[in-house]
Amino acid sequence: MSRRPAILIVNLLLCLLLRSEAAAFSVGSRAILRSLGDTEKKVEVDHAVELNATNFDAVLRDTPATYAVVEFFANWCPACRNYKPQYEKVARLFNGPNAAHPGIILMTRVDCALKINTNLCDKFSVGHYPMLLWGSPSKFVAGSWEPNQEKKEIRALEDWQTADGLLTWINKQTSRSYGLDDEKFENEQLPSNISDPGQIARAVYDVEEATTTAFDIILDHKMIKSETRASLIRFLQVLVAHHPSRRCRKGSAKVLVNFDDFSPSHMQSADKQEVVNNNGKGGLGNFPICGKEVPRGYWIFCRGSKNDTRGFSCGLWVLLHSLSVRIDDGESQFTFTAVCDFIHNFFVCEECRQHFYQMCSSVTSPFNKTRDFALWLWSTHNQVNERLMKLEASLKTGDPKFPKIIWPPKQLCSSCYRSHHHGDMKFRQIDWDQDEVFKFLTNYYGNTLVSLYKDREFLRNDGIDGALEDLVVSTNAVVVPVGAALAIALASCAFGALACYWRSQQKNRKYKYQLHSLKNI
Repeated sequence: MSRRPAILIVNLLLCLLLRSEAAAFSVGSRAILRSLGDTEKKVEVDHAVELNATNFDAVLRDTPATYAVVEFFANWCPACRNYKPQYEKVARLFNGPNAAHPGIILMTRVDCALKINTNLCDKFSVGHYPMLLWGSPSKFVAGSWEPNQEKKEIRALEDWQTADGLLTWINKQTSRSYGLDDEKFENEQLPSNISDPGQIARAVYDVEEATTTAFDIILDHKMIKSETRASLIRFLQVLVAHHPSRRCRKGSAKVLVNFDDFSPSHMQSADKQEVVNNNGKGGLGNFPICGKEVPRGYWIFCRGSKNDTRGFSCGLWVLLHSLSVRIDDGESQFTFTAVCDFIHNFFVCEECRQHFYQMCSSVTSPFNKTRDFALWLWSTHNQVNERLMKLEASLKTGDPKFPKIIWPPKQLCSSCYRSHHHGDMKFRQIDWDQDEVFKFLTNYYGNTLVSLYKDREFLRNDGIDGALEDLVVSTNAVVVPVGAALAIALASCAFGALACYWRSQQKNRKYKYQLHSLKNI
């Protein structure tokens, strides 16, 4: 046998082998390429907030941050591209839900190469790239900057060329010691809430966060049912009239007026109870009740030193206390009922829900004054704290930096105590001056809580508050759509009478005008 056929056979076998391996490699290579492609898709999102002329004022006005850094750059600038990783190292510490130190400094960028930003960059005398400015966010709003101006409320940063240099400069301005390696809930520099009563002003952002979180929980758990609609409507009425955040009042009014649109008509029947649509949340799932910026994903005043402490429960308590001191005397019993029913129907912590509702059920006389309801809620909160003190002490589940205490402590309200008390005294053993307590609650959860909004002109009147006053009247009644009115009628005779009256008057032109104006808030 000649060698030629043998060589041909060997070559044929090699070809087949290589072909099969090539096919296998081709499949594998496509998988590898897909894997690489997937990796490339997982690009880390920038932490610095991109601003432009259309959102510059709004973002800086609405931020809870105390300070802001604005980097002016040009997308064609090589130095700017090279500097971006340095800037991002610092921005990740302060921006976003996973920030190590959220709500303190807002790190932003403006691309001056875009024509839309030409006038904006001119206002701040941008003469080179990159250029960094520092100041209070409110000073940037409708503001400007000149390099030689005498009163410099906005300042040009120095030593910003590296992340280390930028953070060192920031630490000098804030008297802090932030580090580039800081992580969430590590190296926390949280101030004590009992050291400065003015800190409660920053809780207004936590109240917005808690309000949005509460409605998200309701929707996620599909808790809006035929028997709970009236309870939710009553709570919305209270929010419309007395929520400390103007944005949440506005959002609550929109939800209330459009309640039938957000909740399908089949909700009125007992056999189909859950609100369902393609996302499982109903129309409310796409509606930002406290504005599109909320939820922010982090807490400020209510931030705990651990991931599972404070936060939502703290924000909810602040909201309830704020409502209790902002209502009028004639609204106290209605608000009490609305709050108790809301917690009973929509608070998903079963043990907490039961304990709170037991305390609600123990009230035998109606509240006739704001003072009575505010002091009842204060007393209830302290009883809850006492119960949790024991549990957290035995289970080691409390926040070591924010242990449960009797509220308010002497550091915040010495006049609330008629006599000296020992640290281990129970709430009911303390001789309280309730007039002073009510005065403290009114100032703390009323005036001081909204002071930051007032300083930033968040409470400017643009006609919205007047429209809301038309919506919620002194009798605690509210003009609502047919479905909501029917639900209220089924819930109580009083609301039934109101609903009937409304239905008889719905053709009134004045009402139609008011409803139209509210739908366009």
